[in-house]
Amino acid sequence: MKLEEIESIFMSKQGATKEFPFGDDTMVFKVMNKMFGLISLNNSPLSINLKCDPNDAVAYRDIYECVKPGYHMNKKHWNTITLDGTMNEEILKEMLDDSYNLVVSKLTKKQKEELRLYNKKEIL
Repeated sequence: MKLEEIESIFMSKQGATKEFPFGDDTMVFKVMNKMFGLISLNNSPLSINLKCDPNDAVAYRDIYECVKPGYHMNKKHWNTITLDGTMNEEILKEMLDDSYNLVVSKLTKKQKEELRLYNKKEIL
């Protein structure tokens, strides 16, 4: 999967923003100011950090060699995936969705309402 496709998937998520808080070489995606994805642009092949349910995180690491504990992240909740073509793109898309959904599920009730209203403003 190419950078442009991943970026497009991330930015299609409700309330998603893209930032570079760690410098020009790390693209960070957030929802309601909470990170759900990071892409390291200097790595070849690209690598991406995704939030993950702790049990799933370990399972992905056991199944795929390209999945490692999250680099510079909480290794219980984050995985780093090297985009070397060995992982099925549908699995990667599921992981992208899961990362976003995990972050949204942990938002406060007020934040979830703000996110819902934010999306209505975009449509109008």
